[in-house]
Amino acid sequence: MSSTLDIRRPSAQVAEVWLNRPEVRNAFNDGVVAELNAAFAALGAEPGLRAIVLGGHGKAFCAGADLGWMRSMAGYSWEQNHADAARLAEMLWTVWQCPLPVVGRIHGDCYAGGVGLAAVCDVLVAAEGVGFCLSEARLGLLPATIGPYVVRALGEQASRRYFVTAERFDAARALTLGFVHEVVPADALDAKVAEIVGAITANGPAAVRACKRLVKDIAGRAVDGALRDDTARRIADIRASAEGREGVSAFLGKREPGWR
Repeated sequence: MSSTLDIRRPSAQVAEVWLNRPEVRNAFNDGVVAELNAAFAALGAEPGLRAIVLGGHGKAFCAGADLGWMRSMAGYSWEQNHADAARLAEMLWTVWQCPLPVVGRIHGDCYAGGVGLAAVCDVLVAAEGVGFCLSEARLGLLPATIGPYVVRALGEQASRRYFVTAERFDAARALTLGFVHEVVPADALDAKVAEIVGAITANGPAAVRACKRLVKDIAGRAVDGALRDDTARRIADIRASAEGREGVSAFLGKREPGWR
């Protein structure tokens, strides 16, 4: 266990990364940012790993920035503020670029930077009653470093509202907006997360990584000749791979593929 994270390995295929500052509702500080960056860089490089669950201990997933950290930043110069924000931006990028699917387990409050951390996950499962809030404008700030990911996950039109109003919205609204994928009773949260992780790990491990990369690479691109050729090359590559051949052979032979 690190000072701010609790990293667990329930199986050889799955890792769990738990924010572990329950006394401050898992609020960010520079230590959390550095440890999350290092953890996801290391886990993403593990060839046998197939999925990562990101959650928080205690009463909340993440309440945003730590008050002590905010007090220290109040006296920063522009250069210090820029360097600090750049480290947060790098951490979010590392999680977002992780080659493995990241399943976010969201409970309690998910505010400000916590919404950004949720937005870089691939699948979000929220407990009923979760409160989301992009609260930066209340403090005279803006959700800049998390913005690229939140706009993609929440949608441009909803972001127009919630960035400028800093209103709180609940899990049901987040589901309607497409920000979260599942909303379940709090006592069913772990079971739903396990169900989704089980679905991921039942699939071809190389195919899962390729599918995650495919979404990132083609989202927003024009469907032109270059994209059509790119996608044709990708399917040809995976069909000709050992995993692709095994998967098709197992399907035709009505047997389980070797990766299961």
